[in-house]
Amino acid sequence: MPASRRDTSLPDSPAHCRACDQGVFHPQALVGLRHFNAGEYFEAHEALELAWREDNSTIRDLYRGILQVAVMYHHILHQNFRGAIKVFHRCMPWLEPFPASCRGVDVESLRRNCQEVYDELARLGPNGINRFDRSFLRPIQFSLP
Repeated sequence: MPASRRDTSLPDSPAHCRACDQGVFHPQALVGLRHFNAGEYFEAHEALELAWREDNSTIRDLYRGILQVAVMYHHILHQNFRGAIKVFHRCMPWLEPFPASCRGVDVESLRRNCQEVYDELARLGPNGINRFDRSFLRPIQFSLP
């Protein structure tokens, strides 16, 4: 199972960098981040999806990436190996164009954590997901108003 690894030598997308510098987070995105960090991944997905649907700017790609990570973690908690692997490959392309930090969110740490989660899943395999160490499911580091 090849993983999607970010090549740190690639430049960040100019449109995504501009989106990080402009505007504020949608209120539902903040709700989603708080649910995520409380380990409430289904609720995080729901709140972030509302933000994603209502925001037409480029920042919506970040909301979509984070909500996909929440879905991946939800699948892991429900021991759905195939679903978790599938969603990993969906979330990384949404997160990769963003710079290391975007509107106070530590995107680089989130990408690294997703890769660590994927690597652990790959190590355990479909029959070992019941042994997945939940400490790999780390909160998103953010400092927002």
